[in-house]
Amino acid sequence: MQETLFCLRVGHLLSYSMSDSNTTDFTNPSTFILLGIPGLEAAHVWISIPFCAMYIIGILGNFTILFTVKREPSLHEPMYYFLCMLAITDLVMFTSTVPKMLSIFWFNSREIDFNACLTQMYFVLIFSPTESGIFVAMALDRYVAICHPLRHATILTNPLVAKIGLAVVLRGVMLALPCPFLARQWPYCRTNVIPQPFCTHIAVINLACADTRVSSYYGLFVLLCVMGLDGICIAVSYTQILRAIFSLPTKDTRFKTLGTCSSHLFVILIFYIPSLIISLMNRFAQNVPLHFHILIVNVNFLMPPMLNPIIYGVRTKQIRGRLLRLFTHKRA
Repeated sequence: MQETLFCLRVGHLLSYSMSDSNTTDFTNPSTFILLGIPGLEAAHVWISIPFCAMYIIGILGNFTILFTVKREPSLHEPMYYFLCMLAITDLVMFTSTVPKMLSIFWFNSREIDFNACLTQMYFVLIFSPTESGIFVAMALDRYVAICHPLRHATILTNPLVAKIGLAVVLRGVMLALPCPFLARQWPYCRTNVIPQPFCTHIAVINLACADTRVSSYYGLFVLLCVMGLDGICIAVSYTQILRAIFSLPTKDTRFKTLGTCSSHLFVILIFYIPSLIISLMNRFAQNVPLHFHILIVNVNFLMPPMLNPIIYGVRTKQIRGRLLRLFTHKRA
């Protein structure tokens, strides 16, 4: 989802890259040049500090979630299995983008091999539909747990959870697969400069000297159909969940039941709402400077993987309790 938000600013990106770079004609370059945050090159070292902090917190937090769920038998339930899938997805996304970003900020290492760029683009494309699919699976788990609590263990069995997880990952992998293949076949003869700190689909294909509408339309299809369908599924699930919660007899019971899915709601809001705000900014805030736009989009891209483990760690009683016992035992 995040990379598609660049569509409305492609003209600005290309005009910058072609005017501020060597535009000597060439065909199919072996490398691309990543500019980082155009216009803020002098501040790259300072920009790297929050980016590096988000990376470290995200890596430690997601590994902590995986370790905690593995070591605590009471957490061997569908919701926490899906949480582990989310943590692995976030770790893969972080690993595929942030190290190169930091190398640009710290060492001015801007070159990236053509194949490496397409690989990075592929992992970025996988991230949004996979993470969105995991949110749908989590919403399904909360629906069954709240609306059909007595049948939760028989409906969401471990084999079914594994099949759902595999289907979500395969969906993301297969949906993203056409994009690097299409990008590989285009001829590139304008410039090899990408005015961003990592390779995104829109930024790459708009450097091509060919009609790339097929790629653009396919990216829009994935955004509207897949992500839109996921949003509808989540909304329907939580409509049923809220109906079940408000039908409970006492206020305390309602709050307690709602608390079981509060972490999931927070994570969903962090994933979808900033993307919506950036999309509106693209449409109605045309005077926003290019460097500010790219900076905000990249922060939005890195924020969910950092915040997901923090939200689940703070708001989930079982995870919080396991971590407290772990640290207490170590001190003893």
